[in-house]
Amino acid sequence: MEKLTDREEEILEFLWIEIKENKKTPNIRVLKDEPALKGLIEKKLLDLDKEGLLTEEGLEEAKLCVRRHRLAERLLADILDVKDPFIHQASCKFEHALHYGLEDNICTLLGHPKTCPHGKSIPEGDCCKKFEKVTSPLIVPLKELPCGQIGKVSYINTQDREVLKKLIAMGIQPGSKIKLLHRFPSFVFEMGTSCFAIDKELAENIYVLLSKSKS
Repeated sequence: MEKLTDREEEILEFLWIEIKENKKTPNIRVLKDEPALKGLIEKKLLDLDKEGLLTEEGLEEAKLCVRRHRLAERLLADILDVKDPFIHQASCKFEHALHYGLEDNICTLLGHPKTCPHGKSIPEGDCCKKFEKVTSPLIVPLKELPCGQIGKVSYINTQDREVLKKLIAMGIQPGSKIKLLHRFPSFVFEMGTSCFAIDKELAENIYVLLSKSKS
């Protein structure tokens, strides 16, 4: 298939979010004269007479657009330390520059993140289903951190407010330095001058950016 233009990708991304996440069918007939819309119809990704608007191929392409955008946000926030409100704008430009298939390499590098920095789900790719680790990830769940390894908390992957409050009460928040001491019978880690013990389920929710330092 011919490469999509930036505007075509933006429209597909918008449609995916509206249809799949907001459960709405947007009225895009007002854009019927826009070249990008015509391009999507010609590429058989969009059918204005179809319920849901996107063809089967269009749905898959739209999912990839959303995936690239949110992985770009994760990369910019976690590795390049880009702050809001610049993340969204920068990721919009970055995602269009990603070659097809490169997003799986980035996903593997980031440890297959489930959500973007704003808490929105990142659609799974083939690499997530296989949980590929061919590339050594820079970000891993705390439960996979080697004992003695020092890292920096990148993000907490949970929508459970109680879990979030419990972790924050321990001082676990993005940017905090953390060191894993033991893995059994519970995960014991050090933060500053304090040590904490948590179970495997909690350790799975804490994602850590690896440091070169190790005791």
